[in-house]
Amino acid sequence: MRGRSLAAALALAFGATTLTVFVLVGSFLYIALEKQIKAQDNLDIVLAARHARRLAEELESAQSLRYHSERLTSVVLGNEALSMEVFDPDGKRAIEHNIAGALAAPDAASGAATVAGLPPLTRVAATARITEADIGDWTGRNGAPIRGIFTDARLRNGDTASLLVARNMSDRWLLLDRYRDKLNMAGVAGVVLAMLLGYLLIRAALRPLRDIAASASLVTVNRLDTRIAVARVPSELEALVASLNAMLERVEHGFQRLSRFTADLAHDMRTPLSNMRGAAEVALARPRSVDEYEMLLASNLEECDRLSRMIESVLFLARAEHPQFVKQLREFDAAQELTHIAEYFEGIAEDADVRLRVSGTASVTADLELFRRAVSNLLANAIRYTPPGGEIMLDAGASAEAVRVSVENQGQPIPAEHLERIFDRFYRVDPSRSSLPSSGLSQGSTGSTGLGLAIVRTIMELHGGSVHAESDARSTRFVLSFPRAS
Repeated sequence: MRGRSLAAALALAFGATTLTVFVLVGSFLYIALEKQIKAQDNLDIVLAARHARRLAEELESAQSLRYHSERLTSVVLGNEALSMEVFDPDGKRAIEHNIAGALAAPDAASGAATVAGLPPLTRVAATARITEADIGDWTGRNGAPIRGIFTDARLRNGDTASLLVARNMSDRWLLLDRYRDKLNMAGVAGVVLAMLLGYLLIRAALRPLRDIAASASLVTVNRLDTRIAVARVPSELEALVASLNAMLERVEHGFQRLSRFTADLAHDMRTPLSNMRGAAEVALARPRSVDEYEMLLASNLEECDRLSRMIESVLFLARAEHPQFVKQLREFDAAQELTHIAEYFEGIAEDADVRLRVSGTASVTADLELFRRAVSNLLANAIRYTPPGGEIMLDAGASAEAVRVSVENQGQPIPAEHLERIFDRFYRVDPSRSSLPSSGLSQGSTGSTGLGLAIVRTIMELHGGSVHAESDARSTRFVLSFPRAS
């Protein structure tokens, strides 16, 4: 199933964000405009009502209202939305302007409009100040929304007239509706445009990722040396490219190491098999005596032992490289363990005319069995290359940073170019591939399989430590460095 497009998802998210912003901004603008229009209309209504009441208060009587009607209606002239009705002291309509059937309804009996035909409005007393709070809202007879003020005016003869100043809000609501429609259209168009532009910009921004993917697709088993090279990588992707290249480098080194290991393993396993096959073919070429057959079987048994040791070493290396490899760490006396190992190898050393000496004192925290195996491999290797009459020194010492265990033997020095590579699997400085008799080796020793030092390095890596070799004309020294327990 194909995954969702990242560019499309980001474009949708960008569009949703834009829509949210447009809704919030549009709502704010709409409400602000509505309030501004309402405030302006309220001001117009209040000023018109105040002016009309002041003009009415200058008139003498109800007859003057009709006589000076033009003077009163001048207050709302010039604004077709404003309307006015003036009622005499008897409650009958004396003046009307621009009503258009929106205000007082005519009386059913007389047909004349009266105060009783007005909607229930708050009536402002003649002596009270007219304010915006006095404005009322109602619906006219034609269904139009109306806002207005109903106030009394004291004539000069003491009679009270009533004035209604109102504004038809239809044009305002129509204006706001059109404004809202335009906001909606602009919002929809803006969101679509934002999504389209966002998608294009995001695709352009993600182009380095596509280049990285295209470059990574060039890496194959036969081209592990290929690295991801993308020009002008954004700073946010530099760490990704560097990590991928570092991963490819580790994969290449691991693959090369595995290839070399496989080739060396095949070569080393082929040698004892070839020896057994050749010996068997020679023995079968003609009848042999019982002693010769026994010698053949003994020789083949030695080669089988060699194969067994090789397979056991390979299996140990495979298990040790597994992340779940279990170590039983404990603290013990390193010098005491060196003494036990030297005693175990005493017979082999005597056969090789080599002396063993243990010195130093230190406590180390490590897996005891792995410790014994590492030191045994080094000691077996030292016995193999120490000339007769030589001496091998096993020493334990501690510093502030680490506990060091060394195995030093006399003999031919190891060339400097080989000091690091001797810990590689199946690597030998001496191409003659000499071996010790299998009967004298401990369980941890590997004889001539070429894996002894590789196992030592793996054991030290499991402990978070290290191993290195030092060699000069006087002696060769292998040093195990165990980290101090915290």
